[in-house]
Amino acid sequence: MGVPWKKEKKTVKKVNIFYTLNINARLQSFDRADIYADRIDDEIISAGIGEIDGGGSLLNTNGEIISCDVDIVLNNEDSGTFNQLIEILNKFEFPKGSRLSNDDGDNIVQLGNLEGMAVYLNGTDLPENVYKDCDVNYVIEKMNKKMNGLGSMYSYFEGNKETALYFYGKSFEQMKQAIETFTAKYPLCEKCRIEKIA
Repeated sequence: MGVPWKKEKKTVKKVNIFYTLNINARLQSFDRADIYADRIDDEIISAGIGEIDGGGSLLNTNGEIISCDVDIVLNNEDSGTFNQLIEILNKFEFPKGSRLSNDDGDNIVQLGNLEGMAVYLNGTDLPENVYKDCDVNYVIEKMNKKMNGLGSMYSYFEGNKETALYFYGKSFEQMKQAIETFTAKYPLCEKCRIEKIA
């Protein structure tokens, strides 16, 4: 009696492909999650191609965030899957200088069309009554309103000597011009400095 022929089952090995999305934005961890990571994760999971697997921030010596990373894991190395990832990322607006890199750290895709503006409020050299009577939340509200869609605040940083407010929009110059009359008059904005950050 012959031995029945048995077809050998082919085992498909799951391959995880790792990418790092470096976002050239100064975001607190919860802002990074709300604005980018959680929303991108929802899109990737819905597409069935992978998920977000953590992230982190690059800090300077005084603890201010310089940029942040989002770690992405795709569930296969198929070019179609990678193209789906790019399509998903293109739904989001990133600051200029953002990029997607592979596991070896090689830049693959440059991302970003937004410019960034940091407003550093002086926290030590103004009269005490200014800090007592003025409200940083009012500053944020008025600046967002003055920009009128040109940009908006994404995050902030509280340092020992300054509080930084981070805005992103289409044009640094337009955002700066939009708030100039306010910063010139409101006491808490005296001695503030404004820098382009993307």
